[in-house]
Amino acid sequence: MAAYSLISTVFHSSPTFSPLSSFPNRKPSTLSLSKSPSPALLLRRTPLPILSLLRHNSDSSSSSETPSSSSSSSSSETPSSSSSSSETPSSSSSSALNSFLVLCTSVALSLSLFVADVDSAAAFVVTSPRRLQSDELATVRLFQENTPSVVYITNLAARQDAFTLDVLEVPQGSGSGFVWDKQGHIVTNYHVIRGASDLRVTLADQTTYDALVVGFDQDKDVAVIQVDAPKDKLRPIPVGVSADLLVGQKVYAIGNPFGLDHTLTTGVISGLRREISSAATGRPIQDVIQTDAAINPGNSGGPLLDSAGNLIGINTAIYSPSGASSGVGFSIPVDTVSGIVEQLVKFGKVTRPILGIKFAPDQSVEQLGLSGVLVLDAPATGPAGKAGLKPTKRDAYGRLILGDIITSVNGTKVTSGSDLYRILDQCKVGEKVTVEVLRGDHKEKIPVVLEPKPDES
Repeated sequence: MAAYSLISTVFHSSPTFSPLSSFPNRKPSTLSLSKSPSPALLLRRTPLPILSLLRHNSDSSSSSETPSSSSSSSSSETPSSSSSSSETPSSSSSSALNSFLVLCTSVALSLSLFVADVDSAAAFVVTSPRRLQSDELATVRLFQENTPSVVYITNLAARQDAFTLDVLEVPQGSGSGFVWDKQGHIVTNYHVIRGASDLRVTLADQTTYDALVVGFDQDKDVAVIQVDAPKDKLRPIPVGVSADLLVGQKVYAIGNPFGLDHTLTTGVISGLRREISSAATGRPIQDVIQTDAAINPGNSGGPLLDSAGNLIGINTAIYSPSGASSGVGFSIPVDTVSGIVEQLVKFGKVTRPILGIKFAPDQSVEQLGLSGVLVLDAPATGPAGKAGLKPTKRDAYGRLILGDIITSVNGTKVTSGSDLYRILDQCKVGEKVTVEVLRGDHKEKIPVVLEPKPDES
């Protein structure tokens, strides 16, 4: 159809093959294809050198005919008219040659249309490249640069088959983590690896490695594992600072929610200096970052980044009755994480001081109309037992005798267990502190030397 249209155009034109030259008042016919632009439009859009050459030859031919005709007319006035008769075959042969060239060009273009994919008109449409806003480009760049540092962690537990008694490794959970250094250390949450008989880490290039536990801190929900991977595959994440964060600044969370690897969510810092309890021990975690970036199951252990792509926290928990993201997520600040990770990598443990007591829930003390921490047990081998703190006990008749109630440590008032933990986090092992207790109806100050946990010594 395209070939027929082009050929018919050729043969309906003037000998010079310029339709507008022979028929000035005639409008050019409109040619169309079902799913492609008109050939005339293609000829106009396609800068072919041969067409330019043909136009040039046609114009030169027509221009050459004008002087030729004038000369012939002038020569006709003279007796000699042989020159005019000699130009007629030459002009006819030139016109035939031009006709043949244009016909060949038309056939070639028609064949090229059939060979090309003309089913889609989009083939002839030039689309402009996708343009993104500056903030979108920054987000895309941040994700591309930090994705290689985020890993996918699978928690495997050993289970015995009830029928065959075979021991199998069954995935019991998954989470996220990020590369800390070139030695293969990976930081994540403790609850991601808790109870695992085996751990597997999947890097950004989908290669999987077995991981070993280097150490963990249950109280702060931080753990460090290590993989034996080539250094060129390990890209440590840039570590930032969380002390100067502001409410309202943008943050970005990368993780593996519901097993969907490397998912990016964005939000802002909704609050600072929040306090949550450790999922393992119930010990409070202070200065937690609150964000509205979507954090779902599987995001635990993933990084929280600022707009510069620096690590400012570890995504650890959400506040949601349904278990899914409700716009209230929490991240452990990087300033807290850095000190813990350094101790875990160097010593394999975190040396944190304790008083060596067990205390009653805060609600029990409030019901008694008192304020402070009620000591339930103080083993004689622990720091408080050695210092002489008295636990709660029953007398020979079964009556309850309250133990000491801690009201302050080093002059700082204590009204709950969280207050006591917060004070101890600022102390060091071997430090002597002054504990003020309410014993009976009077107060006493007792010096206590802090010691590490028995399983960390």
